[in-house]
Order: sequence, then structure tokens, then C-alpha cells
Amino acid sequence: MAADLEEARDRDLLRRIGGADEEAFRELFRRYSPNAMALAKRVVRQPFIAEEIVQEAFLAAWRNAEGYREGRGSVRSWLMTMVHHRAVDAVRREESQRRRAEDAQSGDVLAVEDPADAVVAQLGLPEERRAVRAALADLPAEQRQVIELMYFDGLSQSKVSERLGLPLGTVKSRTLLGMRRLRSALIEVER
Repeated sequence: MAADLEEARDRDLLRRIGGADEEAFRELFRRYSPNAMALAKRVVRQPFIAEEIVQEAFLAAWRNAEGYREGRGSVRSWLMTMVHHRAVDAVRREESQRRRAEDAQSGDVLAVEDPADAVVAQLGLPEERRAVRAALADLPAEQRQVIELMYFDGLSQSKVSERLGLPLGTVKSRTLLGMRRLRSALIEVER
């Protein structure tokens, strides 16, 4: 019974917050910020980040109180879900940044010679150099970009996928199609 009364009070606070009632917002914050802070600290383990997460979650509640759906759960669970999602996102961001920093320090990005120069060095003919560069220039931009990142910047297909924000399968298919076009273009030049 008391829980029903509290939930009705919380829903009323949200309704008032939807009407830009600052006092209702303060009351909601007083009621749930300690629990929200404890949850965020458990997930991110850094108090200053936990504070930011709680502020972001309550700001989202202020801006979109209408986003609460009574049929999906209590106001408390709605708030804690927002905090939890933001905390998990923060942990993922931190982990991703840490991995990128480690990769950069470990030299995961290899310096690779220009494949056109390697081909020309083997053949020793300026005409072949022009042919390789022309064939590369004739590729569709998406295929050329992937091949340049892989062979000129030394990135793996996974790293190219991350950098361009593309699915790994898309990077693989663009690489395959681009290499086939290059091969066909260079075979035509030899004839």
C-alpha cells in the first residue's frame, strides 16, 4: 500500500516536471540521486564519472519526463535504468579508448610501403608505375579508401572497419572487389 502511494507520488512528480516544475524536479532528485549515485559508482568505479552519469540521467528526465511509461515499471526503475545504461556506455567508451591507446603504443599500426612502388621496383619500368596508380585511381571511392587504409596506412580490416564505422563484412567485400578490379585493370595493361 505504501509502495503504491509512493509510486503515485513519483508519477505526479514526473507529471509536474513535464510542466517545468523545478521544485518537483528537486524532490525527485533528492529521493533518487543517492541510489542512482551508488549504482553508477558500482558500474564505473570512478566517483567523478558516476556524478556526470547521474547528472546526465536526471537531465534526461527533466527534458523528457513524458518518456516514462507507467506500464513498463516504476519511476524509480525508469531512472535507475537510465543511469545503468549511461554507466555501461561510459565503461565501454573508456575500454575502447584504452584499447586504442594501447594499440597506438604497441605499434599495431604497421608502416607499409606503397604497393605500387614495390611492383615498380620489381619490374623497374615507369609505365607499370603509371598503370598501377591509374588502376588505383579508377577504383570506386569506397573501394580505393579501404585499400589505401590497408596497404598505405597498414591497417587490418578490423581496424579499417572501426575507423570508417563500417561492418567488417563490408570492408572485406570492398577489399575483394577492389583487388579484383585492380588485377583486371593491370592484366589489360599487360596485353
